[in-house]
Amino acid sequence: MLRKPQLRLVITFHTTAEALRTEQLARAAGLEGRLIPVPRQLSAGCGLAWSGAPETEKTLRLTLEGAGIQAEQMAQLTI
Repeated sequence: MLRKPQLRLVITFHTTAEALRTEQLARAAGLEGRLIPVPRQLSAGCGLAWSGAPETEKTLRLTLEGAGIQAEQMAQLTI
């Protein structure tokens, strides 16, 4: 069954290591989300993106900043 498109926070990265570390950090922080292929609307160096609830953006920004991870792009998209 196909999922209904919904607004998501999508973060892309320069490297796969940054994407995998983000997934670990988000889980540890109790944030809902997962790694996905980069949506067509965006581009990324590693081809992976983290997708989560839009309301987690501020928390995730602070978490990534604290870990020294620089997102390539951060956008809210309907996917």
